Amino acid sequence: MIKLPETAGPLYGKVKDYVLGNIGSGKWPRDRRLPSENELVSTLGVSRMTVHRALRELTSEGHLLRIQGVGTFVAPPKPQSALIEIRNIAGEIAARGARHRAEVVVLEKIRNPALDLVVAFEFTRRRPVAHSIIVHFEDEVPVQLEERFVNPALAPDYHRQNFVATTTYDYLQRATPLTEVEHVISAVAAEEMAARHLMIRPGDPCLLLHRRTWSGAAVATVNKLTYVGSRYSLGSRYAPSSTA
Repeated sequence: MIKLPETAGPLYGKVKDYVLGNIGSGKWPRDRRLPSENELVSTLGVSRMTVHRALRELTSEGHLLRIQGVGTFVAPPKPQSALIEIRNIAGEIAARGARHRAEVVVLEKIRNPALDLVVAFEFTRRRPVAHSIIVHFEDEVPVQLEERFVNPALAPDYHRQNFVATTTYDYLQRATPLTEVEHVISAVAAEEMAARHLMIRPGDPCLLLHRRTWSGAAVATVNKLTYVGSRYSLGSRYAPSSTA
């Protein structure tokens, strides 16, 4: 049993401090499932009502995400700034004087998405999501593998579109204007599926751009954009809000 500090203040506040301390220290990382209320009651030696109030307040403050019938998770962080502009890859390719072509590999609705997607979309229960995998070509050379998961509450007809004739960017701009964006870039070795579609060898260096977008308070899309390292570069130009 863990003994909470004997300081002034309500007991539920000490439970909140305990949870926030574990999140801040990295012991409970992003997207991690928290111990159940019963486990926290046993660990901390407090009442279930105290634990329930602490978790309820942390959820309303945005620190936790509670998924009905699944559990409570550390909430994904909210975006702070977008250092890479969201652009239409077809327009980028055309601006270079090249020809764009898209090949749709997968276009479907997933009725029972994986738990990591439920958390990424900040759903309170499992809900269907639309899913697409598209390869983008520049003068018949594949340069990007685009995988998107889309909130159908915001773009209900996404899985019925012809993304050879139009881009996902154009459709989503019309369907659900974006208000916030989160980008995380990694250098990765190409997995077998990505290597096959990008016409490279497994293990070849790639850039992986994880992107989430919001429309108002709701997460609109969760995306993975894979670029061939030798064929593409990522960058942006922007005006900082303050001097460093």
